[in-house]
Amino acid sequence: MTVDTNLDLLEQDPVFNLKGGMLTVTVIEVVRLDTGRFAKQLAEKKEQAPNFFSDTPVVISLEKLDAHMNLSTLAGLLQICKNHGLLPVALRGSENFRPLAQQSGLVLMPPGRGREKPVEVAAPEPQAAPDPVAEAVQSGSAQNKIITQPIRSGQQVYAPGGDLVVLAPVSAGSELLADGNIHVYGPLRGRALAGVRGNTEARIFCHSLEAELVSIAGHYKTAEDLRKSHWKLAAHISLDGDSLKIAAL
Repeated sequence: MTVDTNLDLLEQDPVFNLKGGMLTVTVIEVVRLDTGRFAKQLAEKKEQAPNFFSDTPVVISLEKLDAHMNLSTLAGLLQICKNHGLLPVALRGSENFRPLAQQSGLVLMPPGRGREKPVEVAAPEPQAAPDPVAEAVQSGSAQNKIITQPIRSGQQVYAPGGDLVVLAPVSAGSELLADGNIHVYGPLRGRALAGVRGNTEARIFCHSLEAELVSIAGHYKTAEDLRKSHWKLAAHISLDGDSLKIAAL
């Protein structure tokens, strides 16, 4: 083999690979333009979950607004997000916002399909009855979250900085997220995303695997793949290289 042949082979050797993956990104839906209140309410959210506000990528949804936002106002909103540890990576809205996105160095994403639950931005009334799902019992580690009530369709529960433990069924159409492991002591019929901040050592445990999707550190399998192994059985899911490994629990 000649030197020229070796050089040709070297030139053909790929220096990168394109791989499919799924990233969970938080959407901040702006429902009215008031930068003062936006900053105040974002600060309150940060006090409730400080670990979440640490280099977290977010999409800024402008779907509730008209197209009259100017670049200066948008720059102010983006800076407020950055000041609180959030990293805006895209805008979401109609084509009217494309010039703003381009001038801000962001991607414009098309409007959502209504999967997210609306977020009530008004401060909750002190005497309002709490959502049983939101009443998380703190375990030995302050970062872990234990849920004792069933997770209903449309609900999303996130355990920032630790594990999420659910002692009840998880319905289809719901979503569990954790920076650490996810434990479900019942049927897992929704979506479960462990290691959402890139923890490749995270695991998912469930008493009955019936999930729509499971993911660890962005690597995922859908129900179509899950039905091939341990479907409706107790299962332990881990990451093996770039693929998910499912074993009997």
